[in-house]
Amino acid sequence: MAIDQHSLGTLGPRAIGGKRLNMEIGMVGLGKMGGNMCRRLHDRGHKVIGFDAVPAKIEEVSANLSEAASSLKELVQKLSPPRLVWTMVPAGKPTAEVIAELAGHLESGDILVDGGNSFYKDSQFHAAELAAKDIHFLDIGVSGGLWGLAEGYCLMAGGEKEALEHIQPIIDTLAADGGYARVGNSGAGHYTKMVHNGIEYAMLESYGEGFELLHSSEFELDLHQIASLWLHGSVVRSWLLNLTEQVFRKDSTLDKIKGYVEDSGEGRWSIDEAIEKGVPVPAIADALFARFKSQEQDSYAAKVIAALRHEFGGHKVLREETDVDIAA
Repeated sequence: MAIDQHSLGTLGPRAIGGKRLNMEIGMVGLGKMGGNMCRRLHDRGHKVIGFDAVPAKIEEVSANLSEAASSLKELVQKLSPPRLVWTMVPAGKPTAEVIAELAGHLESGDILVDGGNSFYKDSQFHAAELAAKDIHFLDIGVSGGLWGLAEGYCLMAGGEKEALEHIQPIIDTLAADGGYARVGNSGAGHYTKMVHNGIEYAMLESYGEGFELLHSSEFELDLHQIASLWLHGSVVRSWLLNLTEQVFRKDSTLDKIKGYVEDSGEGRWSIDEAIEKGVPVPAIADALFARFKSQEQDSYAAKVIAALRHEFGGHKVLREETDVDIAA
């Protein structure tokens, strides 16, 4: 989208004398990620106006909002131009519907960020569609799960440099140290997050399979002990291994966890992209197919992966006997 300086008005880095200012932001989607992002922003002095299609979620995070809105229209009305609206909504139709409605309320020079796990080609489409209205669209892939609240998030941004510079105070607040980069033009942020999640699939599968092999050995191995051991000097140590150690510290057997692992879409998109580009990604493909298998046949590896996904992202985990959320 070509930058029209007249329409941008005061759009530019928010700073006086080198000091960043707090900003106004409208947050749409107040689930596990969006709600925690609101809290991180609100606690650090930004004015956060929140909306969710489920009123109960607004109530849950009300302490982390400056104001709540009862509709997308009211949210936009509560913001001062140039407005910043950030969506954390499920990919596909839900995101498309929210963006379409917001486009009818936002004005020239406003900024709309999609921080969900949208398909990158959808983001390219939204950027072009909003450009016709002179609304700036940014696609920012967000990683960090539940731990992003305390540790900060990894933000992978696609879109205009000028619009990103304008929201730098928000980015500075949300991002972990070193955890932000503009990776390219519109769509690049969500493309990078897509591949990130494809890699995540393969890493989770490797840990799951390895601990299943340990679990099935002739030795009475203490899996918590081994996970803790590998955190010190081992070449396989990682944040996911940190979480594995926590999983086994909390539940040494995983007997109550059902080995059912959902796939959220990015693994499929990564494989589709690999097929289109002729790039071999056998580990990611096998990890995706293993998730499909887990939905039909239980396994210990799937138990480990399910427990890990719950640990880092609060994803639903099922009990063997009741099929209810383990967090309940």
